[in-house]
Amino acid sequence: MMKKISDYLFLRSIHVCPTWCCFTFDNKLRTYFHDPGKMLSKYVKPGNFVLDIGPGQGYFTIPMAGMVGDSGKVIAIDVQEKMLQVLMTKAKKHKLDHRILPQVAEPDKLEIEYLADFALAFWMVHEVPHQKSFLKSVYDSLKQDKFLFVAEPKFHVTGKMFEKTVAIAQQEGFVIDDRPKVAFSRAVLLKKK
Repeated sequence: MMKKISDYLFLRSIHVCPTWCCFTFDNKLRTYFHDPGKMLSKYVKPGNFVLDIGPGQGYFTIPMAGMVGDSGKVIAIDVQEKMLQVLMTKAKKHKLDHRILPQVAEPDKLEIEYLADFALAFWMVHEVPHQKSFLKSVYDSLKQDKFLFVAEPKFHVTGKMFEKTVAIAQQEGFVIDDRPKVAFSRAVLLKKK
């Protein structure tokens, strides 16, 4: 079944993090605060189809590619082709590039072949100008009873702004499953019901 994400999914504001910015926080020290295995292994399993939305240079993408195994896939979706090129260079070094499908997001061209088992939107939803359309599109791209993990940086997103995003997600059909503790972040685990 072909699933098309709406035109608004990745039409971000002009405040998209530049490629160089990821070098400042995608490093080995970050694992002390944001360990992908500890954070995501209970949601990402072998054979899963996973969406990493706004993956940057692959900080979570590459570990999730390890988690999904050879029968799974991680779709790394970003508006910046250069970011995806850096991600795939890193994935090749880890010999996981065959499990990752990079997609440059463009209106009318982004299609997903299968419904996803899990979606991650880490430190990127605040850059989406049309959050209602974005969250509806992610909701439509998930299987029933599957999760969207959203984390936003506390230094960019106030509690009020974050709760507005959560309220929009609930209006689109998500229910709050958990409020995981994520360092330097406001986070929510949303479930498709």
